[in-house]
Amino acid sequence: MVTLSSDSRNIIGRGPPLGAGLFFLGIVSVGMMMLDHRSNYLETVRQWLGAAASPVYAVVQTPGQAWDWLTGSFADRDRLRTENSELSEQLREARVKLLQFDSLREENVRLRAVREASAGVGGRTMIAEIMRVDVDPFRHRVRINKGSDDGVFKNQPVLDAFGIVGQVVQVDRYTSTIILISDAEHAIPVQVNRNGIRSIAVGAGDLGKLSLPYMTVESDVKPDDLLVSSGLDGIFPAGYPVARVSKVERNPADTFALVEAKPLAQLDRDREVLLLWDETPQVEPPATKPKPAATESKPAAETSTATPAPATSAQPAPAAQEPAQPAPPGTQPLPQTQPPQE
Repeated sequence: MVTLSSDSRNIIGRGPPLGAGLFFLGIVSVGMMMLDHRSNYLETVRQWLGAAASPVYAVVQTPGQAWDWLTGSFADRDRLRTENSELSEQLREARVKLLQFDSLREENVRLRAVREASAGVGGRTMIAEIMRVDVDPFRHRVRINKGSDDGVFKNQPVLDAFGIVGQVVQVDRYTSTIILISDAEHAIPVQVNRNGIRSIAVGAGDLGKLSLPYMTVESDVKPDDLLVSSGLDGIFPAGYPVARVSKVERNPADTFALVEAKPLAQLDRDREVLLLWDETPQVEPPATKPKPAATESKPAAETSTATPAPATSAQPAPAAQEPAQPAPPGTQPLPQTQPPQE
């Protein structure tokens, strides 16, 4: 039978006093710290204690690590999707910029070619950009971004880095229209650079072909001959390349040969053209000096055609409005006196 103790003392008051136990534990702790600090006697004990406590740490940290992994897994997927979309957008922008850089590089090459071609051009030049191309297949005309405010004038010659492109046919304030040499309504006087034979190159309505309809069968023209401007039209300066002969057919029964040429200018690929001002100095005729005014006045007798006869009482003198009558044959004219000369 279980009996309960009737001891009514406090639990804290039982056993040794707390102050003595605390003092004893403090002395032991200080001693162990001194031994560990000076001679490292407890290093092995610490390692064993750490190894024994590792499973406890793992069990305690497992729920938190599992939660972090679960939430991080979904967050990483969202973050990866966001980063993927951002990188894809950046890649598209980079590709667009790369295409623009390629376009700028090609434009730089074309501008350098135009500038190098303009180095040998006499007179003032200006680079213009083609804004619009006429969509009519029978009209080879383009519009540029230079107009009368920039000094462009009608019938102004237009070149590119390879040859003559055409001429200005319409001028507005800020834009102008150019007719290409391949237009069916355009013609340009040319000459064969090899022997100087002159002819007229007419547009055939094809960007890659010009026609020379007035070249006779006896003309000394061969394929691959260079055609340059003759300058006889007063529009295009002489000596600029126009086209190269591509086809020559002669029929002895015909008067004219079939001659075709290919324009040297890149009419279907040009983005920039060169406007040309012919600044050849004009020789003005010498100015004529005005003749000095006559210092001597003519005598009054020389200015009149005849001296009127003296009036008599029987015959009245003629009126001043009527012309003077010559003297009768039997009378002597009055002597004419010369005025004194200074």
